[in-house]
Amino acid sequence: MFLDRIDKAILRQLQRDAAITNLQLAEIVGLSAPACLKRVKRLQKEGVIQRQVALLNPDSFGPCLHILVEVTMQSDRRELNAAFIQKLKHMPQVKQCYEVTGEVDFVLLVQVPDMPSYQQFCEALLYSNPNMKAFTTLISMNRIKYDTSLTIAD
Repeated sequence: MFLDRIDKAILRQLQRDAAITNLQLAEIVGLSAPACLKRVKRLQKEGVIQRQVALLNPDSFGPCLHILVEVTMQSDRRELNAAFIQKLKHMPQVKQCYEVTGEVDFVLLVQVPDMPSYQQFCEALLYSNPNMKAFTTLISMNRIKYDTSLTIAD
């Protein structure tokens, strides 16, 4: 799908604040309100805008650990990795998962309230996997930057 400069301006603004009114958005991007709404609806229909969500402040919910887990599999067999991926997709503690190249096979971003919860997570996903060779736990001491937006090239 071709995105022109106005589509990209709309997307950049909606990534900053999806709660903006259509009238405000139209004014920012230089369109009439009906033309702006038509573009937003098209971007939604085409799947460019997948969904709109509320970003919550994790500090409002008590203690929270952000943990990066580097996972190395014993064997590089596709069906074994697919089974691991399927299982982790159903684990609410896994917020992001990347299949990567290099020394490790996967990098997970895991969120848990405390270390006992992380231990339970490890038992359920990592220790129980017969293809697991090793994993490394990196516990975040401080989140320096958090950005959910995609970079949209001009």
